Amino acid sequence: MPLTARIESAIANAIATSQGHGQVAVPGKLASALRYATAPGGARIRPTILTSVALACGDDKPEMTDAAAAALEIIHCASLVHDDLPCFDDADVRRGKPSVHKAYSEPLAVLAGDSLIILAFEILTRSAEFAPDRAMQLLMTLSQRSGMPGGICAGQGWESEETVDLSAYHQAKTGALFIAATQMGAVAAGQEAEPWFELGARIGEAFQVADDLRDALYDESTLGKPAGQDDLHGRPNAVTELGVPGAISRLKDILGGAISSIPSCPGEAQLAALVQAYAEKLTPVSPRRYNV
Repeated sequence: MPLTARIESAIANAIATSQGHGQVAVPGKLASALRYATAPGGARIRPTILTSVALACGDDKPEMTDAAAAALEIIHCASLVHDDLPCFDDADVRRGKPSVHKAYSEPLAVLAGDSLIILAFEILTRSAEFAPDRAMQLLMTLSQRSGMPGGICAGQGWESEETVDLSAYHQAKTGALFIAATQMGAVAAGQEAEPWFELGARIGEAFQVADDLRDALYDESTLGKPAGQDDLHGRPNAVTELGVPGAISRLKDILGGAISSIPSCPGEAQLAALVQAYAEKLTPVSPRRYNV
């Protein structure tokens, strides 16, 4: 099965679990909001990296890989639902369509995000039938990269601080789920998580710097979500700290070290090619006036 189809199938099956399989009555609007929040998806970058790492490590238990990929993407989708709420970004658009709170209401958006978070951990718990030890490690890794002290909740929390450590902010807000992607991919295939930390951290930081650049340089129609949000909300970002040329230079430096940080594994060459492809997509086309 092609990689994209495999990931979409895993996510669809997971969402079907949240609908009760027709065995129990479910609130229809909330059930619809869960489907709306997860499909059609974005680029599915995090589960693609996770599955690619698992494949590079042998992918001896594909059921574990699929569970890990679905759980990770569902946590990511939950974070987007919550990020868009009026109390955070107050964004009307996500992935080129109305954000969940605009399409369904704020209460249903909060419930949808909460339900997705719970579903992600249910998926991993169910995967224990295939390899209990791996399931436990997957649960621990996703928990650590979702909450405090260094997960995406911490990343959101940095935005309420008067003084911000930009590197820590980037690693928590965006890097955490990329670290989860590389580490969970390795664990799903029976490998140790720790050697895969650096690759995930580098990819995550690169994506955050690239996102800062896109927010500053592109418009809403290009992004599929509101632009200029960092300036609007006074958020710390690489463009404010380094300027556009400095941020692009920083992005290139980060990506330059990502490939060299890939641990030795049977599929190392294919994984390096994937990271290189993402590097090319990430580097924004800058306006001529910046001459970079």
